[in-house]
Amino acid sequence: MPESATIAGVRADLLERFAAREAERFAEANPKSAAAMGGMARDWLAGVPMHWMSDWPMPHLAVIERASGAVIRDIDGHEIDDFCLGDTGSMFGHSPAPVARAIRDQARRGLTYMLPSDAAAEAGRLLSERFGRMRWQIATTATDANRFAIRVARAVTGRPKILVFSGCYHGTVDDVMVELVNGRTQTRAGLLGQVADLAQGAVACEFNDLAGVEAALAAGDVAAILTEPVMTNSCMVLPAPGFHDGLRRLASQYGALLMIDETHTISSGLGGYTGVHGLKPDMFVVGKCVAGGMPTAAWGMTEAVAQRYAGANAARPPGHSGMGTTLSANPMQFACLVANLSGVMTPAAYAKMEKGAARLAVGLARAIARAGAPWHVARVGARVEFICAPEPLRNGTEAGMAHHPRVEAAVHVALLNRGSLIAPFHNMMLVSPVTRRAQIDRLVANFTGVLADLFPPERA
Repeated sequence: MPESATIAGVRADLLERFAAREAERFAEANPKSAAAMGGMARDWLAGVPMHWMSDWPMPHLAVIERASGAVIRDIDGHEIDDFCLGDTGSMFGHSPAPVARAIRDQARRGLTYMLPSDAAAEAGRLLSERFGRMRWQIATTATDANRFAIRVARAVTGRPKILVFSGCYHGTVDDVMVELVNGRTQTRAGLLGQVADLAQGAVACEFNDLAGVEAALAAGDVAAILTEPVMTNSCMVLPAPGFHDGLRRLASQYGALLMIDETHTISSGLGGYTGVHGLKPDMFVVGKCVAGGMPTAAWGMTEAVAQRYAGANAARPPGHSGMGTTLSANPMQFACLVANLSGVMTPAAYAKMEKGAARLAVGLARAIARAGAPWHVARVGARVEFICAPEPLRNGTEAGMAHHPRVEAAVHVALLNRGSLIAPFHNMMLVSPVTRRAQIDRLVANFTGVLADLFPPERA
């Protein structure tokens, strides 16, 4: 590769040296984690207990000893400012005190019954108070919640297809693992073990393209539009003005349901993006941090959809519905939901998160401007990302083009070496209610230093 070649504005030769130096620095500073990971390799597939963990860009994983607030400590003794926060699972901080107390108290009363506990009624009330009046169900993950909601949407409409946006992510739900390629919906490349043509049950459009959505809906075979309010789990894409109003109007016009997945955009504020911006979904999904870190998701439907579901359910033949898992809606989930929704997920918490995230976004943007990097910053509530492209993105295709794994991996490792952890899958940073101003300022300073190495003054 010629010395003058660049990736996201960074000279390729400089990036290679920088990445190698940071990888070596990490390996030297983490010998205990290296030894522990070597031991894990004897028993775990690919050396990790969940294969996503191999997506972290470090030479090997840091093995965590404990976490508290917005700080994690690894077994090599490093105290690390945590802006990943379990990829949103611990968005309100690690082990919030009300949730930790609820876990302790419920553990004395049993972990699972396959019957509701006395906290179930209060959990349902709080879900409707926080996210809008719905008829709720509890799942263990948002993946399951989306899968079950899709099944209901197809049942009540009698239609086969789900409309999603190219580049989206709604968990590991096979039904919607499609993408738009040269104007045609096709099964996503790289799916392991997939044999069915997923385009038979899904159609992909570009985010922010209402004309494309209408054309897809006009075919008359779409049961539901499934969307995040803001595209995440990629380079962040914000909705254009009027986009969500248009989705609501088109869904109603063409007889499709509107399903909003707030699993990541719960960062937007109290009630998620839906609550902050007054969206009107027919079905709603939320997971990750909704129970303060306890594996829990909730999915709900309006009363009108619930009545249609009751009719479809009553008319089906006897047998398994294909929805539900044994450990879902266990008493530990209800205890944590009540504790988190009432004592952690509060207006005051979101106000603090919003203030801290605004400080972080401004600091990162200033660092980018000073470095002359062709990058920008995006934010939705407590969620902040730096994006290795000069302008805000409009859709999933542009988000894919703005993703530069070599640059991002080098930046992630360099930030961790300086004491700041961000999410591995993209450039996401979360500010929790317990994130301190000093932690935000350290991250900005660390990011500024990394950019100084990647964009040295002689480039100006």
